Amino acid sequence: MSAAKEAGMVCVGAIGGAFGVQGEVRLKSFCAEPTDIAEYGPLSTEDGKRQFTVSLTRPLKGALGARLTGIASKEEADALKGTRLYVARTRLPALPDDEFYYSDLIGLTVTDTGGEVLGKVLAVHDHGAGDLLEIRSAGGSDSFLLPFTREAVPTVDLTAGRLVVDPPEES
Repeated sequence: MSAAKEAGMVCVGAIGGAFGVQGEVRLKSFCAEPTDIAEYGPLSTEDGKRQFTVSLTRPLKGALGARLTGIASKEEADALKGTRLYVARTRLPALPDDEFYYSDLIGLTVTDTGGEVLGKVLAVHDHGAGDLLEIRSAGGSDSFLLPFTREAVPTVDLTAGRLVVDPPEES
């Protein structure tokens, strides 16, 4: 688990490199509403050593143009390429009952409808056609993917730290 995750931080974006020569960056937002990334206050690097206040400048294809405090040149902006930006989980808005932040699902115990432990959620993948849960088997050596749908995952209990799953029948 990363230091950011242990500290209750959620990744909300990543810097794609410099945009122009004045220190502006290409910012990839992982927020449901991309422009919300600028509303969460200072964003931190994964190690927490640097913080940036974000000012959005313009929409770009697949990203946002942005200025970050303390970044004034193309070279400084390029040096941040690939840097992931985090915000404290407590600063994010509450979600409706049937929506979850990916970071809240990682590490949850996965049981089947009979109560047998199948493993733990290792990651959540979004390849565009729907979310997939990567589950590390209870044995710990391999993993499997499960669609994150109401049919396959009828119960998400964050308080108890578990998911109840009803995997589709194999054909």
